[in-house]
Amino acid sequence: MEEYVYVDGKKYKRGYTTGTCAAAATKASLISFITGKKLKSIEIDVPKGICISIEVENQEILKEYVLTSVKKDGGDDIDSTHGIDILSKVEIINSDKLPENRCKSELDYVEITSGEGVGLVTKKGLSVEVGRPAINPVPIKMICSEIEKAIDEYDIDINSFLYGRKILVTITVPKGKEISLKTFNRNLGIVDGISIIGTTGIVEPMSDDGWKKALSAELSIKKEEALNEIILVPGNIGFKNMVEKYGYDENKILKIGNFIGYILMECKRFGFKKIIIAGHLGKLIKLSAGIMNTHSRVADARTEIMISNLALMGAEKDFLDEINSCITTDAMIPIIYEKGYEDVFDILAQKATDRAKKYMRNDENNIDIEVFLFSMDGNLLARKISEI
Repeated sequence: MEEYVYVDGKKYKRGYTTGTCAAAATKASLISFITGKKLKSIEIDVPKGICISIEVENQEILKEYVLTSVKKDGGDDIDSTHGIDILSKVEIINSDKLPENRCKSELDYVEITSGEGVGLVTKKGLSVEVGRPAINPVPIKMICSEIEKAIDEYDIDINSFLYGRKILVTITVPKGKEISLKTFNRNLGIVDGISIIGTTGIVEPMSDDGWKKALSAELSIKKEEALNEIILVPGNIGFKNMVEKYGYDENKILKIGNFIGYILMECKRFGFKKIIIAGHLGKLIKLSAGIMNTHSRVADARTEIMISNLALMGAEKDFLDEINSCITTDAMIPIIYEKGYEDVFDILAQKATDRAKKYMRNDENNIDIEVFLFSMDGNLLARKISEI
């Protein structure tokens, strides 16, 4: 694997997912259980299609079990799980002594469970059933695959090795419960620990994929709770106003950051019937012009959009020059009201709703779109429902 990637001309180090760490620790534990020898590192294959080597931090080798820890390395895309220890305990156990809260294993002779610091799923809508450990399907597949490879590598006759018993794998994360408070887990109904996740096995630095997947998972849960209406807010301004001023249930609200376009298509996929988009003028003015990623580095055309709409209303050049000199959209608001052009906010809100509906290619789905446009201090500038 290439250890580094270049993003926007800068060099960043790749990392490993929690799923990769769990699979690596498991393989190391099993090999040491077979050989009785400690390992310094372990090689595994990840779903991305490459072989990687991970350093083994610590091992405890006893007759009854082997416990191995590896350290999570998030590379330069450091998140809350970077640097934590992920442990895997491997033991041979009779079927009548297996714990109840097990994962769905891909091998009939392997059972996977969780201990301290791995969360428990409590809400429908995720890829893991309610009541099971929050170890996602891809990491489970990786764990089982690496167990098979170890069995083959050491030419183990599995029937003679087990004598009707099973391999029990227990994944633990000593600081997982503490770390989980800094993650999306509470929104997803995962309690008492982190999730063991990862679809490629590799953490790509400066990537939005993880955030998007978490938002999709939260949407899935809200849909499972029989919600047909969803409220999308870029940040705290929309959230606070929709709850405190308009009385909406905060469980209906999803904070989407800058990913308006992505989330709109996910809302369509999940079958929501009404979408409310509520947020600050500086974000949603971009939506009115068809900008579906509102990050300022992607598109910072707030001033140009405002000027073009005011110009279409017949605004004079001196007024437009004054707007052009404003650093923020909030600085424009009192000037617009003073000049009597406050209808521009209705125009922008209407364009935002219509752009959102058009982007979703919504003719066949009949999804209603409504936009609430707020100033920084929480005043409602406009509220419109899609007309197309």
